[in-house]
Amino acid sequence: MSSLRLDRLLTLCLFQPLRSAVGGTGGWRLPVLMYHSVSDRSEEGVAPYYRTTTSPKVFAEQMALLQTEGWDAVSLKAGLQALHDGGDARRKIVALTFDDGFRDFRTAAFPVLRRHGFSATVYLPTAFIGKEPIQFKAHECLTWDEVRELHRAGIEFGSHTVNHPELVRLPWAEVEKEVRDSKADIEQRLGVRVVSFAYPYAFPRAQREFVSRLSRFLRETGYESCVTTDIGRASAGTDLFGIPRLPANDCDDARLLKAKLAGAYDWLAAPQRAFKTLKRLASFGRKSC
Repeated sequence: MSSLRLDRLLTLCLFQPLRSAVGGTGGWRLPVLMYHSVSDRSEEGVAPYYRTTTSPKVFAEQMALLQTEGWDAVSLKAGLQALHDGGDARRKIVALTFDDGFRDFRTAAFPVLRRHGFSATVYLPTAFIGKEPIQFKAHECLTWDEVRELHRAGIEFGSHTVNHPELVRLPWAEVEKEVRDSKADIEQRLGVRVVSFAYPYAFPRAQREFVSRLSRFLRETGYESCVTTDIGRASAGTDLFGIPRLPANDCDDARLLKAKLAGAYDWLAAPQRAFKTLKRLASFGRKSC
């Protein structure tokens, strides 16, 4: 788990000591961890940064670490409320989020969360949530009965679209349908307002016109937040329709996870933005030729 990887090396050997030397940056920030599957599924051949699976053993260790370190793990809504209220330097709050609505959340993650008194937000791609388990990305997804059971136990649910498409590639009418219909479906089945949205795939930060239009439509549709794949922690000034998160997976050992929570991983946001911008410009150049 502690094998050499560039983001870990720079975080622990450069940016964490630098933060300690300068005393960190001002203002209380909310770390939002981004999980996907909690299972023993192999991701051999996938670089550590891009992995989306956390083994049940490692996940249990990570949650135990949170509790030992004094973190209160909550849903996104509760975390954002604490951020809005100004936070409390004496209370360490982290929001837990799980994308894709995999069934292993119920079987592997939820029992651990319940044992520690933690909560979380799970984002559902509603086309894959059915009466019986439906396969998505080689995983079984939750059923609606299981979603209702978890909702009664205090888990928050948000929208992850209907079909989990790359929204930026769709005609705008289809974007609206994906965003609106998933929200309506979850609300009808749970009898509560759905206020949180998770953008599928890499957030197209470099495409400002699309991001601005999506943010307006989310707000008009009744959403109050949108989490992304942008790296970082949320602050009081963060755009609630472009909330950054910290990816978490099987390769996050205790030292790296603690560094992420403390802000030493936030440095990666700038290279990530630059890479997305260059990728966007390269794509535009190819289309122009």
